Amino acid sequence: MKQGWIVFAKELADALRDRRTLMRMLIPALLMGPVMLMALSGLIASFEERAEKREVMAVGMEAAPTLLNFIERQTYTVKTAPADYEARLRATTLLEPVMVVPADFESKLLAGEAPVVEIVSDSANQRAQAGAGALHRLLGGFNQERAALNLAMRGVSMELLKPVDVEERDLASAQARATRMTTMIPMFIIMAVLYGALTAALDSTAGERERGSLEPLLMNPVPHSALVWGKWGAVALMGMVVALLSSLSFVPAQWLLKSDSLQAMFQFGMNEALAFWLLQIPLAAGLSGLLMALAIRSKTFKEAQASSTLIVTAVSLAPMVGLLNPGGDAPWYLWVPGLAQNTLMLSVLKGEALRWEQVLPGVVIGFALAAVALAYVARSMRAAVAR
Repeated sequence: MKQGWIVFAKELADALRDRRTLMRMLIPALLMGPVMLMALSGLIASFEERAEKREVMAVGMEAAPTLLNFIERQTYTVKTAPADYEARLRATTLLEPVMVVPADFESKLLAGEAPVVEIVSDSANQRAQAGAGALHRLLGGFNQERAALNLAMRGVSMELLKPVDVEERDLASAQARATRMTTMIPMFIIMAVLYGALTAALDSTAGERERGSLEPLLMNPVPHSALVWGKWGAVALMGMVVALLSSLSFVPAQWLLKSDSLQAMFQFGMNEALAFWLLQIPLAAGLSGLLMALAIRSKTFKEAQASSTLIVTAVSLAPMVGLLNPGGDAPWYLWVPGLAQNTLMLSVLKGEALRWEQVLPGVVIGFALAAVALAYVARSMRAAVAR
């Protein structure tokens, strides 16, 4: 144990000594998630600001005073769209959908015919496409009002068209509703664990082999198990430290949110940050061992980096399984490294209490993966000494 702690301290000092690499690793892990969160809040705030303006871009509204009167009674302001609105929508310089009213709107309406009103947007222009729903609701309200007036003039009650009253009841809490917009946050934490451990794992194995310092280290009268767990402890600690810093970075980031609604729903405090970090410990243990196992057989640091892309790709794609599966969370999610942590962190964001039967599979798989990987690393070291 004493020899293992010596190796652990040496590897940790080596990892901290390379400050340039350390800063390149820490800055993205600390800033990527909060920057994404603030960018998301800025986008939502812009939608809220546009909704508060209550403006409608229209062409030919002078031919529809009845429709204009209805829109103004809904506290909307009608503005004339530019003549080249189609080109501007395609070029994303116009961020509002345009309502196109035909010249014969009033005559057809009086004749009992249905005039065709176009809502022009561009599906590639996301801001304009998002505003099309408000125009659809406005026209739907106008249709309902006209239908009610026509029926009332004929002595028919509007209630006959609504035999059933529908009320919607949402069971999700405010925190759960917020996760629809913040589902990417756990992925940033998981990637922080991976990148925190990646450099240290490759440098302590393939890096030392390339520098020619691994073989002399193995010739020392130290058990290979002590060398392995000392190196692994330093690598896992680096991953957990970066994960902790990345989790804590979301606490001050939420104070900078521009959207009042997102700020009210997204509640991320020290308890959530601690829960996120504790959930990453088994993942850091397993990934550190797996990265070392892949790198120990590599002759150069560059070769080890190429091998590690398989793990980076697998871990980055694991959380996508939950997003692409419309059937909800399956029990086997909790047994897949990366996917298990993503599922549990989303539960924390929703404000749900975690149960031991949910957490235990990730702990078992993480440390079992670490044990198998470290046994392989120790065997590889013994084979290197034998050669």
